[in-house]
Amino acid sequence: MEDANQTLVSEFIFQGLCASRELQIFLLLPFATLYLMTVVGNLFIVILIITDHHLHSPMYFLLANLSFVDFCLSSVNTPKLITDLLKHNKTISFGGCMSQILGVHFFGGGEMVLLVTMAYDRYVAICRPLHYTSIMDGQKCIWLVLISWIIGFVHAISQLILILELPFCGPRVIDSFFCDIPLVMKLACTDTDTLGIVIKADSGVLATTCFILLLISYTYILLTVQLHSKDGSSKALSTCTSHIIVVVLFFGPIIFIYLWPVNITWVDKFLAVFYTVITPLLNPAIYTLRNKDIKNAIKKLINHT
Repeated sequence: MEDANQTLVSEFIFQGLCASRELQIFLLLPFATLYLMTVVGNLFIVILIITDHHLHSPMYFLLANLSFVDFCLSSVNTPKLITDLLKHNKTISFGGCMSQILGVHFFGGGEMVLLVTMAYDRYVAICRPLHYTSIMDGQKCIWLVLISWIIGFVHAISQLILILELPFCGPRVIDSFFCDIPLVMKLACTDTDTLGIVIKADSGVLATTCFILLLISYTYILLTVQLHSKDGSSKALSTCTSHIIVVVLFFGPIIFIYLWPVNITWVDKFLAVFYTVITPLLNPAIYTLRNKDIKNAIKKLINHT
């Protein structure tokens, strides 16, 4: 009977960002431009790091992976958001909805762990500089990135399996522009209170663990920079500042969306846009503007062309 119920809902309907048709048309160009800049910016950093041998170090290897993850994360929901701005009926198939959930949690969870890996890299570089090359060798870097992808995948699959168990037999309107787990759960034809706690605990454990590790790492790094010699400390501090800004931009919306007790629809939508559209664009901009090696590589590329 449960399987029969599930087949009754073959698609969901998005209410979108806003009700105003004029505002939706107005937002089309800005969102399309932002997405294009995100794709170009992140892929440019990946290609730059691959092609410039001066950037073949653990820090830039991890940065290239972060840019690729940001490109993937923005591509899960943003193209659908842009095309839906032109449509009156914003529908998504059941399979498409589940794919969005899988994609957001796979790339989002992977990015959390990758940010911790980048913090570990900076910790070793600043706090144990003499052992850096032996600790952060190429093989370890590859393994650390693989682990971040594996943890992201396990996290996403665990969330998806729980959602797929739910019966959907009637309501199908989602007051958002993408399939967010809390909003999809509201449409289930059963009590989801217990499941909601389990899903929040799953996401909460991963996010909180990563955030605490990041806080400890960067606090220790900043204290080390402050207490020890000033030689090279300004460069280390500049690099860490870039990392900290990215961490705040990434975790800020997540904390508000999933841990804030009061749900205000327009606030949730704004934070979701920030998380899926703005943050993946800001990451390459922050690293490019604050990093001398990246800027020098860009200048060299421009001079060659």
